[in-house]
Amino acid sequence: METNILLESGTNELEILEFCVGNQHYGINVAKVKEILPYQQPTAVPNSHPSIEGIFMPRNEIITVVSLFKSLNIINNGATGKEMMVVTNFNQLSIGFHVSSVLGIHRVSWKDITKPDVTLNNNGAGVATGIVKLGNKLIIILDFEKIVADVCPATSLKIDDVKNLGQRDRNSKPILIAEDSPMLEQLIKDCLLEAGYTNITITANGQEAWNLLERYKLSGSIENKVACVITDIEMPQMDGHRLTKLIKTDNALKEVPVVLFSSLVNEEMRAKGKLLGADAQISKPEIGILVQTIDQFLF
Repeated sequence: METNILLESGTNELEILEFCVGNQHYGINVAKVKEILPYQQPTAVPNSHPSIEGIFMPRNEIITVVSLFKSLNIINNGATGKEMMVVTNFNQLSIGFHVSSVLGIHRVSWKDITKPDVTLNNNGAGVATGIVKLGNKLIIILDFEKIVADVCPATSLKIDDVKNLGQRDRNSKPILIAEDSPMLEQLIKDCLLEAGYTNITITANGQEAWNLLERYKLSGSIENKVACVITDIEMPQMDGHRLTKLIKTDNALKEVPVVLFSSLVNEEMRAKGKLLGADAQISKPEIGILVQTIDQFLF
């Protein structure tokens, strides 16, 4: 799929693919999209999750097809001739999502994306990570990681990966986390606590994390306030690349290790993260590798 790839890193911008499921408008970060194909009936797989329509092989790769109609509880009123397959790649998985139609690509700033309030995401049950207004339309950016985790829990973070690291010492060095998904922030916190890290501060996006770091600078010694930053890449208000750039170009903060922990860590994103000065980049759901990486910085 051809897009206007953002060549400059740390601009706090993204490209959103707008699509419809039923009459509702949704969005996905173009960085997660591998290709867009006309919908074709997949081969059914017995005893699979109700949201899984089956599998198909567009080339030499078998891809699971997930119905967004079923995942979002939207009635599919039948073939329209415009139905499409949005084939994604994140968390080291390629998955096709069945949608009604694909409308286009929009370049927006993360500042223009609003995080859903608790009424839309009670107890982490919602699947919206952000809302953006384009013209007279509200586009809901979906949490595709959660949609896939609900279909196949094995794709989510595994605390057992941390338990398998064996007996560990307690460590009270302060860790700052920027993660917008309530489900993932709790899992990351649980895993780090299991790993022995007891001083954890969580913020909901890069802007909140940066505001906190600014307050830390004013209050005195940075090393007593934050010893490591772990950040997602996709977040409303400020993304992880912009946060990394701000930290690494600030004389008071540039020595603080920054770890990008994201479903979007691929070859292209690694190049961007390296350019911005990220000290490590780890793909979700490799929580065990995340802990081992933090160990290298904090022990």
